[in-house]
Amino acid sequence: MSVTIMWFRQDLRVKDNPALISAADSGKVIPIYIHDEAIPQKAVQGAASKWWLHHALKELNSDLEGHLRLYRGPAQEILLELCDKLNVKEVFCNRMYEPWARKRDKDIESALNKGDISVNITNGRLLWEPWQVLKEDDTPYKVFTPFYKNGCLSAPSPRLPERKPQIQFLESSTHIKHSCGLSELGLLPTANWDEGVASKWTVTEQSAQYKLKRFIDDAIETYDNARDIPSINGTSRLSPYLNSGMLSPNQVWHAIYNACDGNTDQQGIATFLSELGWREFSYSLLYHFDDIQKRNFKPKFNDFAWRQDKRALEAWKQGKTGIPIVDAGMRELYQTGYMHNRARMITASFLVKNLLIDWREGERWFWDCLVDADAASNSAGWQWVAGTGADASPYFRIFNPVTQGERFDKDGEYVKQYCPELRALSIKYIHKPWQASEHVLTAAGIKLGQEYPKPIVDLKETRQRALDAYECIK
Repeated sequence: MSVTIMWFRQDLRVKDNPALISAADSGKVIPIYIHDEAIPQKAVQGAASKWWLHHALKELNSDLEGHLRLYRGPAQEILLELCDKLNVKEVFCNRMYEPWARKRDKDIESALNKGDISVNITNGRLLWEPWQVLKEDDTPYKVFTPFYKNGCLSAPSPRLPERKPQIQFLESSTHIKHSCGLSELGLLPTANWDEGVASKWTVTEQSAQYKLKRFIDDAIETYDNARDIPSINGTSRLSPYLNSGMLSPNQVWHAIYNACDGNTDQQGIATFLSELGWREFSYSLLYHFDDIQKRNFKPKFNDFAWRQDKRALEAWKQGKTGIPIVDAGMRELYQTGYMHNRARMITASFLVKNLLIDWREGERWFWDCLVDADAASNSAGWQWVAGTGADASPYFRIFNPVTQGERFDKDGEYVKQYCPELRALSIKYIHKPWQASEHVLTAAGIKLGQEYPKPIVDLKETRQRALDAYECIK
């Protein structure tokens, strides 16, 4: 049999993995993962994503019966040396869509082809390739609704997921200078900040399947409304599994489709499938507009008067703004590596509008703290909130965090969970403690500025400041 390399990247699973299936069908398989140190700094994973990756690789190795090989160094150099030493003629991998990854893959393919080694790249990350969903004039969509309804839902149905293939591994002890063990990748934190993250997540392919089934059985029918309530288990929490490739979007799409017997008109189901559509839209933007991670999609915002305020930025990062729903969201992020989507919108709006701080500052912090940090979704989401992106929320749409808290956390359960110093405060003041009298605060054991911060900004004044700043670039 011929020998093939299966190069795992953002597809750390054995089920429904198109590249792995093709590699197994083509010969004996050498499964590898390369921690590429030649990639741009912007592409380096954040601390929380590295933590997730460590555990995902450990699990993948177990699922591959201990045959996963790990390397640290330049991917092209490693692949060329492996192919030469092991007489490999085919390399299989699933496609990556980040600009730096596309360039790297093109260079690697060219280098390997010179040695008569074929590189087979398949789609294991998206329901539809970005070039499959275009407008009639073959240009990319810039608005989500027509992208999803006219593009995605009119395209061929996503391929059906497949089972784990029968794999014949190459039994070889061959090592190269870049070979390493999992601990040598240096993915785990040196400081002890990950206990809360570890307590919230089981990083296995089986857990991803379990969460998907639980969501379909218990929560999808009420998803349309429950997804906005951060204190309840109303969302799927599948994003880190999708991001790391421990779960494919095809598995999610067809599991839901089969569960509802093809009746996707039910509101909760339709809304959730459209959220998968948003993920596709984000990747389409990243593919067709490859500077979306660092530049405003709308050029007029290039002249926007963002403020430089390190103290306010640090208070936001630490969940010490004095605005309870904002602080709860930021503390959930740091403690668990995740933040509820409604809280993501509220905290992001507060940063870019009430604090008038550049969305790229927030994007960088989320990139470092999220276990589901995703190049496409992270940048598209931040630009949406900031009003700078494609089909974005208008800049003049400014979330009032008090109103948002009272509407979506009306009993204050979310705030109480992550801001326990406010637990004794009545519902009337849980989202606006600065309005409580000294007597009420004392009874709750709170002195603003000590047990809990005073608000770092006036919400009404900073809302007007943001609108005034926007007027200058209209």
